[in-house]
Amino acid sequence: MTPAARLSAAIELIGAIDADRVPAAKALKEWGTAHRYAGSGDRAAIAGLVWDVLRRRASSAWLMNDDTARARALGMLKLERGMGVDAIGALCDGGRFAPEPLTERERLALAGRSLDDAPAPIAGDYPDWLDRCLAKVFGDERVAEAAAMASRAPLDLRVNTLKAKREKILGSLTHLGAKETPWSPTGLRITLSADARNPGIHAEEDFIKGAVEVQDEGSQLAALFSAAKPGEQVIDLCAGAGGKTLAVAAMMQGKGRLIATDHDKRQLAPIHERLSRAGVHNADVRTPKGEGDTLADIKASADLVLIDAPCTGTGTWRRNPDAKWRMRPGALEVRLKDQVEVLDRASGLVKPGGRIAYITCSVLLPENGEQVQNFLTRHPDFALVPPSQTVTVIGDKADAFAAAALKSEEGWLMTPRRTGTDGFFVSILRRN
Repeated sequence: MTPAARLSAAIELIGAIDADRVPAAKALKEWGTAHRYAGSGDRAAIAGLVWDVLRRRASSAWLMNDDTARARALGMLKLERGMGVDAIGALCDGGRFAPEPLTERERLALAGRSLDDAPAPIAGDYPDWLDRCLAKVFGDERVAEAAAMASRAPLDLRVNTLKAKREKILGSLTHLGAKETPWSPTGLRITLSADARNPGIHAEEDFIKGAVEVQDEGSQLAALFSAAKPGEQVIDLCAGAGGKTLAVAAMMQGKGRLIATDHDKRQLAPIHERLSRAGVHNADVRTPKGEGDTLADIKASADLVLIDAPCTGTGTWRRNPDAKWRMRPGALEVRLKDQVEVLDRASGLVKPGGRIAYITCSVLLPENGEQVQNFLTRHPDFALVPPSQTVTVIGDKADAFAAAALKSEEGWLMTPRRTGTDGFFVSILRRN
């Protein structure tokens, strides 16, 4: 397919997503099934265009003064891809499979309009109702922070130190352009261009043998800040597919007791194969059955309870831009209740001197600092571990990280703009 044909397909898909109100991933999958002539490169390029339109949905419509699928696609080409009027016009030449030529109105908008006077939610590409929440966290910097959350994320990997050293994996993945991540001592990063396909990391020998896992650097740091140690009893209370479980297992070096569970047994489905591939032998996966308590035998004996809390996922917008436009205010209230329940449950599992690592992939204050303070009010036998102490686990990178991340009394907030990671909040709470 030509670049013009790919753009036409993307505009068609955006229109279908709008009209049918279906998730973008579902629409892209169905389009690929119906257009089998499109090669993998075509599908990746079209998906890249669609995701970029969703990332810049509000600002592109503002730029074009038009909220149609075509207008948003054209505006995105200028705002996200940095294309000029002539380059965009060359794609829209009206030829076979190409979009219709630019109208005079479209040319004037592309050449003359900007985001200079756009309201913050427009310039930052996020729903209006979230403006107050983001202003509480970032103030006047919320547009810049949100714009960074709308950019494409790199592919981050974590080297499994149970099986390999970073230097070795770095050498074997040179052909993918892998480089060391800025903060994590076990992280690697593959930077991707706007229309690049994700590399087939799952087909790499290092992945097949369990020496490397896909994990955002922010998630790696969140696990590191928990300071899990060999010989401890650790519970991953919201293990899901096991990303942080695997990271903590490597920190424990195969020594101690690691229990992984989740209230949703469907989320746990991939964890067994992942633990096996990673060479983790000290993990006990407890799948919920009926109304029984999977942790009934644990009575205030855990050294560490890891909570990768259910949250709004606002910190992962650059990986799932569709989600921010589908999110509704009621979702925040539901998540806040979920977080209270899991925090209160964790409090009874931790022994005196033990700790809770509370983690979200959200940047919203109610889910982060406010949630932690509310927990401390309910549980005065817990106290905050100063963030300045938790960051020391990354060694000589600690000072630079502290200067980059947003520190509060409750913990660390990472963002794409500040730390180059997804948005993650980490708070460590110790039981007296």
